[in-house]
Amino acid sequence: MGLLTGISGPEDLRALDLAQCDLLASEIRDELIRTCAPRGGHLGPNLGVVELTMGIHRVFESPRDRVIFDTGHQAYVHKMLTGRAREFDSLRTEGGLSGYPSQDESEHDVVENSHASTSLSYADGLAKAYAIRGEARHVVAVIGDGALTGGMAWEALNNIATGNDRRLVIVVNDNGRSYMPTVGGLADHLTSLRTNPRYEQVLDQVKKRLNEVRGVGPAVYDALHAMKKGMKDALAPQGLFEDLGLKYVGPVDGHDLKAVETALTQAKRFGGPVIVHVMTRKGFGYEPAEQNEADQFHQIGPFDVATGKAPAKGRIWTDYFAAEMVALGRDRQDVVAITAAMLHPVGLGGFAAAFPERTFDVGIAEQHAVTSAAGLAMGGLHPVVAIYATFMNRAFDQVLMDVALHRCGVTFVLDRAGVTGTDGASHNGMWDQSIFQVVPGLSIAAPRDGARVRELLREAVAIEDAPTIVRLPKGAPGDDIPTLDRVGGMDVIGRSGARDVLLLGVGSMAAVCIEVSKRLLDQGIGVTVVDPRWAKPWDPAVVDLASDHRLVVCVEDNGVVGGAGSTLLQLLNEARVEAPVRLHGIPQEFLAHAERASILERIGLTSQALARGIVEDVSALDESPAREWVSGS
Repeated sequence: MGLLTGISGPEDLRALDLAQCDLLASEIRDELIRTCAPRGGHLGPNLGVVELTMGIHRVFESPRDRVIFDTGHQAYVHKMLTGRAREFDSLRTEGGLSGYPSQDESEHDVVENSHASTSLSYADGLAKAYAIRGEARHVVAVIGDGALTGGMAWEALNNIATGNDRRLVIVVNDNGRSYMPTVGGLADHLTSLRTNPRYEQVLDQVKKRLNEVRGVGPAVYDALHAMKKGMKDALAPQGLFEDLGLKYVGPVDGHDLKAVETALTQAKRFGGPVIVHVMTRKGFGYEPAEQNEADQFHQIGPFDVATGKAPAKGRIWTDYFAAEMVALGRDRQDVVAITAAMLHPVGLGGFAAAFPERTFDVGIAEQHAVTSAAGLAMGGLHPVVAIYATFMNRAFDQVLMDVALHRCGVTFVLDRAGVTGTDGASHNGMWDQSIFQVVPGLSIAAPRDGARVRELLREAVAIEDAPTIVRLPKGAPGDDIPTLDRVGGMDVIGRSGARDVLLLGVGSMAAVCIEVSKRLLDQGIGVTVVDPRWAKPWDPAVVDLASDHRLVVCVEDNGVVGGAGSTLLQLLNEARVEAPVRLHGIPQEFLAHAERASILERIGLTSQALARGIVEDVSALDESPAREWVSGS
């Protein structure tokens, strides 16, 4: 890192000449590849924004001028240029740099912004605040063309256009992709801009010739304006933005630093809201990424630098869903699939290949995805909507009022449910099982292993008069856990000794509870381990099971407040079950990034920690058998 080691902040970057900047760009790309190779990360997007990020920090003065990335996964280069290059090899490791902007790391980071389409709203508010306070500060929002498929971005644009005196520069990072190729009418519009870049040259020629005509005065300006509008619509129809009242600059080659700086400087001088359209290539400068058709290394795991190939790995939870979806598609012609710009990450690539006419990628538009699914259900089909659990939070109202209220048979498959780890607080899928508990008629399934993914997905899709959710954790499931007995709709998966403890393991926590039971048996404590399979609603048979045991323990990979355990406690209280209840789940806090196993250990969701607590609870019962207590932890 020759030049890079000398960059302690943007002021150092501004001191370099263009030739040095070219060398620095190469160093940055090498560092991105070197750092991401052993641990993975959002490599492709950051390779594509090297010159763009350098241009922003050379033209604007962060942190006085505020720079917001949408989404924040494209901010690795920003981190390097704002004093964190020496720490960059700690990226996405516990105690190291976050994979997203972080206020705790640097004054240059405004918001984490890991959920798409929000930057323009942040920018709108900041620009208004600076105008009201009389501060001459610019706000720069870097928004990917994929994020522009989200409706929230257009709500913000509509408001931004009314503030002609606000110093707001919107940089559209147009690489034709969010995770995979961007879809929809907006994508087609931007493609037309990319493929017709001649209008600026034509406009300059017209302006020059008209200015040579004497005596025309204001008529020349009016004619020029009309010709400008007409030519731009014909040669590069960016009227979509100008019709909103926003000044437009571009398209600009995002890998030509001089061109990027020129465009940004023009936008900065304008003094009002400006769109700067920058064309970039995801994965630029690293051939394996550029040649990767699936997602150009959008988010890759560990890989070999020389070849770009990832080491062989076993099947993850998503793979079991992917295979079963294809089988379902063959068995049922009414099953259709919807995703929000994440076809491959959520496991719908195989279904799309087999049934392209029954697969709908709506872009980064979760709310639209859900209500569109309601329409598909009303039309006689059964939609399966596959979305990351954390992103599903954005569509709560649509699930409640558009799907559940109308009793639509829609199945939601929530990938990355529970603790996810290295992507940080915003990506942990720890909220859904609490949020969706309040939706009438909705059922939530939580598979414990690969076999149960297939089983519960089939059961969910069979429900045609209400919404269903199937939760899938991140990573690989363990071996299938056999069912010893069935109580109601619940599986008994472990039974040893006396009926001391009823241990209810929700989803992936069932395997942990099996390990807990072995530790308890070593201490002479009898255990019945049950997988409820459906975490909402609880099977009524759980009441009799709980009544037959001295202590009831529920373990879930979800926030402990309002989750499956909370509704279990309410059910047992209403049934006047006297056995005390212990709830174990994720504490209601934003969890710092770390490996999933490390986080689970820290929050006490390991077999050792759980067994220790249960032994203490049983000992307390032995000492005070008449004691009544209910607790959550």
